Amino acid sequence: MESRDVVLKSRPVGMPTPDDFEVVASSVPEPVEGEVTVRNVCMSVDPYMRGRMVDRKSYVPPFQVGEVLTGGAVGRVIASKADGFSEGDYVQHNYGWREALTCAAVELTPLGELAAPASAYLGVLGMPGMTSYVGLLGAAELKDGETVFVSGAAGAVGSVAGQIAKIKGCRVLGSAGSAEKVAWLEELGFDHAFNYHEGRLLDHLRSGAPDGIDVYFDNVGGDHLEAALFHMRPFGRIALCGAISQYNDTDPAPGPVNLPMAIGLGLTLRGFIVSHYQHMAGDFRSDMESWIQSGQVVYKETVLDGIDRAPDAFIGLFTGANMGKMIVNLE
Repeated sequence: MESRDVVLKSRPVGMPTPDDFEVVASSVPEPVEGEVTVRNVCMSVDPYMRGRMVDRKSYVPPFQVGEVLTGGAVGRVIASKADGFSEGDYVQHNYGWREALTCAAVELTPLGELAAPASAYLGVLGMPGMTSYVGLLGAAELKDGETVFVSGAAGAVGSVAGQIAKIKGCRVLGSAGSAEKVAWLEELGFDHAFNYHEGRLLDHLRSGAPDGIDVYFDNVGGDHLEAALFHMRPFGRIALCGAISQYNDTDPAPGPVNLPMAIGLGLTLRGFIVSHYQHMAGDFRSDMESWIQSGQVVYKETVLDGIDRAPDAFIGLFTGANMGKMIVNLE
């Protein structure tokens, strides 16, 4: 059978462009013993992938020019030579950016009977949702009733982080990049949502949290991190999840001018990635399924159709094109 795959044609300099990617045809082999053939239903694009397009050492190896990209995906089994996998089964794996594949069964996670649409397992029930969960409850050690600021709060991670904080009885502030996104945050129950393009960040924080911030969930970095540092309460905690404002910088961005404030305030700044907290995966899945079923957590997706749109979906992460999780539908 045939598949169309997306390869990295060239390493982006600054903002990625469609010319940095190429869609190519490939032949998918029949499975041999211990292997499974999968047709992908949907795939994920995520900000962390931008770092993998740079040839440097990181917590995951860089993508190679000329090779098919990888990332989270959900698919259905169409042929199996492995125990425990039958035709029609939904599986999750890391072979996105392609329409179909054959791989070893050990690289697939069976999803069983779906508790939500397949795409949710790439968002609220997948890596982004778990990132929100462990970032707040693990890295930031959130306590009930605290005041929390989430930057990039209309994205896949930020929108869920804010809702978890509300479930824990917290006062929640969130920044977003448009009036439409701010309105959605208000629908989600954020106590103070604001457009970071309008006015000074610090003024927004002072207005929404007159007594200061206990926890800052940082998805943006840069000016957001600097403003949060100015308004943290003593012994506050900052969970450093991402710095999307700096991912396409061609020159190193200066650090916050006020970082020494962390000393006198006794702040904790903790960087994390989701794999640091795999021991919380069972609790995350149980809690998140329960919260979705009860309506305590809701989610949005921005969906583009077809493998040809995958580069556009990825670039859209950095231009603010997505509300909630960005998904590429492959069915």
